[in-house]
Amino acid sequence: MINFRVENIEKTVDYLREVGTEIIDEISSYPYGKFVHILDPEGNAIELWEANDDFFSDLMGPTNK
Repeated sequence: MINFRVENIEKTVDYLREVGTEIIDEISSYPYGKFVHILDPEGNAIELWEANDDFFSDLMGPTNK
């Protein structure tokens, strides 16, 4: 499965839904970020991830995007 990092997962999912992308599940939230799964036109699963940068900064120090 391919994983793509996105900046605003809710807005991204809204747009993907508008253009007919199949959304497999609901957005799940965890301390380290939000996740959702979609299908590409060939039926391959893709994971979208909006990281919680504050979580990683607290864990390891400042991060670079």
